[in-house]
Amino acid sequence: MARKLAKSTLDRFQKRLEAEKTRLEELIEEYERELEVARLTESSSDRSPDPGNAEASSMKMEYAKELSIEQNTADLLSKVDHALGRVASGDYGICESCGKSIPIERLDVLPYSTLCVDCASKSS
Repeated sequence: MARKLAKSTLDRFQKRLEAEKTRLEELIEEYERELEVARLTESSSDRSPDPGNAEASSMKMEYAKELSIEQNTADLLSKVDHALGRVASGDYGICESCGKSIPIERLDVLPYSTLCVDCASKSS
């Protein structure tokens, strides 16, 4: 059976997860502001490039990159939220697949991890 984390250890991870959640939410807001500024700049009459020119292609690539970064950040935020839910339910630190304890060392590196090393390697 999996061992429960000590309250002090659980509190430490909860604080790390909450800080990471705040950081990720701020990053997403920043990405959205930057994309909106870029959209407004592009749609202004003095900056509307011909869709076939290099500047338009460069802008499209930049949008795609920003959207990809934002999506990766949102995915990570989802994992952090899920981990915080596991803290609240008392399941944090227990592998969702096999039910064994997730080593503290793994949680130190990936505090949002929900799988032990063995199960994570099987799922990838």
